[in-house]
Amino acid sequence: MTEPEVKLEKRGQAFWITLNRPEKRNAINQTVIDGIREGYEKAHSDSEVRVIVLTGAGEAAFCSGADLQPGKAFAFDYSKPNVDYADLMRLAARATLPSIVRVNGVCMAGGMGLLCMADIAVAADHVRFGLPEVKVGVFPMQVLSLLQRLVPPRILREWCFTGEPFGAEVALQYGLINYVIPAVELDGKVSALVERIAANSPTAIRRGKYAMQAIESMSFEQAIAYTENQIATMTLTEDAREGIAAFNEKRPPRWTGR
Repeated sequence: MTEPEVKLEKRGQAFWITLNRPEKRNAINQTVIDGIREGYEKAHSDSEVRVIVLTGAGEAAFCSGADLQPGKAFAFDYSKPNVDYADLMRLAARATLPSIVRVNGVCMAGGMGLLCMADIAVAADHVRFGLPEVKVGVFPMQVLSLLQRLVPPRILREWCFTGEPFGAEVALQYGLINYVIPAVELDGKVSALVERIAANSPTAIRRGKYAMQAIESMSFEQAIAYTENQIATMTLTEDAREGIAAFNEKRPPRWTGR
């Protein structure tokens, strides 16, 4: 049987989405977009899942960007109002499960967009990053929507205009990733993050992510008014009552996710 181009696997309380085109450096095509979208939807429909992990198969690449095969690269259906890759970013932006991206190899172009979709990024120390779109006559348009919220403007412009690759330490310096780890320790770090997140209240995280997304474009006065209402609402949840009771009783909490 032919292996799927995106592997979906539940591992304990984590839902793993693995780009599985190592022979193509895990390049993005329509099947990959559809597979990632399916993974996000399945993860959110399973009440046992606490975190999503996105990674690539093999050791050479996390994702090298769009598949540039002749006749298939940047093939758009102009009758549709939205682009599928952009819709995937919209789906990730609305996600209420926390997500970790495990960057095991080269991360370029559209792969940078997948990287930015996640809440937490862990990269192997040998990884090279970049936005080389200008070298093939295009620009990282959709990726900008996420990158501009993470990276200082002048740094982002340099990356976009030169198309030159950069290393993991530079990515760490400018807030693109959270951790740079030796490749042999990558899985251990991801597992530790999954374990730490899964130990916390799923209700608090879900509602917290929702609030983070809501206040991104608000003024301070709007954001503080919104969040003061949100914290009052959260105290009514079962997890909040359980968390406070467990603290006072000096025992581990038993989260219901409600």
